[in-house]
Amino acid sequence: QLQLVESGGDLVQPGGSLRLSCAASGFTLEDYAIGWFRGAPGKVREGVSCISRGDASTYYVDSVKGRFTISRDNAKNTVYLQMNSLKPEDTAVYYCGAVSAPVCQGRYDYWGQGTQVTVSS
Repeated sequence: QLQLVESGGDLVQPGGSLRLSCAASGFTLEDYAIGWFRGAPGKVREGVSCISRGDASTYYVDSVKGRFTISRDNAKNTVYLQMNSLKPEDTAVYYCGAVSAPVCQGRYDYWGQGTQVTVSS
């Protein structure tokens, strides 16, 4: 079965850290650019970060620059989003998507089901 599965979402206090994982089964993530998005179910998603195919480049939305880091472990067929210095406004459902392109653009081929991140004291 071809699918992406996110994990790692949790309730965390402001200033805390989480690491989200995006694991693929049935296909090789290395062949795709991978994007992390966030939003509410059924709403427009905001692009948060992207790692290009071949890991030549990464992208971050301004609001997370310096706090979030995207990385890829090809041996584990997994992409990670390390989130530090979390703020209440980071609260959202986080989704990963895989697109068969050099960078994160165009129609995505696969989406995960989302993982909830809640930042609150």
